[in-house]
Amino acid sequence: MRAEHAAMGVALDEARAALATGDVPVGAVLLGPDGAVLATGRNEREARSDPTAHAEVVAIRAAAAVRGEWRLDDATLVVTLEPCVMCAGAILAARIPRLVFGAWDEKAGAAGSVHDLVRDRRLQHRVEVIPGVRAAEAEALLLDFFASRR
Repeated sequence: MRAEHAAMGVALDEARAALATGDVPVGAVLLGPDGAVLATGRNEREARSDPTAHAEVVAIRAAAAVRGEWRLDDATLVVTLEPCVMCAGAILAARIPRLVFGAWDEKAGAAGSVHDLVRDRRLQHRVEVIPGVRAAEAEALLLDFFASRR
């Protein structure tokens, strides 16, 4: 669990970097089987004018490019916020076996709160989910961001 805690620190740094472009502060990091960082990502929807530029998708695309293949079946995705349906689909498509996240997303989460797409028994691939890692820090970033917008 120590590795996930440290990796969440990297994801939190990515989330903070998203603030510079006015993006919702969500960050992600993909770890290889040895725990080394394969790729990082942050929300870039505003920066890129791209509705699919969620932190998870950005990190998954970067890791696939580094590896030269789409299968990330030995990786762990660490993200500050529970993935949405689109990101859960990307996790499943990349065959990522392990998901670690910080804050729950009670409005759009797809890893156990609103939906549980990543562990749906009807699908051929299921993901191990470890929620709540450094959740208070991830939640605080999001709460501060949205409070400043009101």
